Amino acid sequence: MTKRDRSIRTEGIILRRRDFGESDRILVVFTRKLGRISGIAKGARKPTSKIAGHLELFMRSSFLISRGRNLHLITQAEVLEPYDHLREDLAGIGLGSYIVELVDAVTYEEGSHLKLYDLLAATLNALDSGKDPGAIIHYFELHLLDLVGFRPELFLCVECGSEVTEQDQYLSGTLGGVVCPSCVSRAGSADIRPVSARILKYLRHFQRSNLDELTALKIPRELRQGLEEAIRYYLNHTLEVPLNSPDFLRRVSKG
Repeated sequence: MTKRDRSIRTEGIILRRRDFGESDRILVVFTRKLGRISGIAKGARKPTSKIAGHLELFMRSSFLISRGRNLHLITQAEVLEPYDHLREDLAGIGLGSYIVELVDAVTYEEGSHLKLYDLLAATLNALDSGKDPGAIIHYFELHLLDLVGFRPELFLCVECGSEVTEQDQYLSGTLGGVVCPSCVSRAGSADIRPVSARILKYLRHFQRSNLDELTALKIPRELRQGLEEAIRYYLNHTLEVPLNSPDFLRRVSKG
């Protein structure tokens, strides 16, 4: 294999990074062509490094990557979208960190997923626009679940298959969606929790709408906590991976 064959140029979004040795940096990058990869940027922490400023968390950059056996070698990086507005305060940094943490949790090494990459980039663009992040984040959460094969069923009861009527229902991560009141007693030991008709209406809206339709949506203040709790419950049950960013966001929101 020639050196040219071993090198590839692709854009990517940085999911994680950590210092390595005296001057290097190890990165986990979700790339457009290769999917999620782990790579090392040698000398990236040196004051004279030309790529140091292009390797920030959830920044979208163009990379030149040389394939390696264990770690790829990141030899060039040029920022395409820094998302400066999103980095202006702790809340924005927390939101960006949360969505890349979710992508990190559902992807695996070198599993290319163009639709998920486009979803991630579009969501970062929308958050960086300064619009209300609530609907944007919930859109991302539900569409990410859809793309990785864990779409919650929100229109039919997962037990009896009947259409869900406009009344308070139940949500089960174990069973994969809504359980109607008539079926709760026969759902056995499945993990089930109540979900109001209003919360369910918004969840359905996030699931079936496109991002442009939701960027102007204002979620009523009294529903925000309930929506967050319902989606985070389903995510935590499905992913089975503890997430760090939600706790950080809660601490920031409390002052």
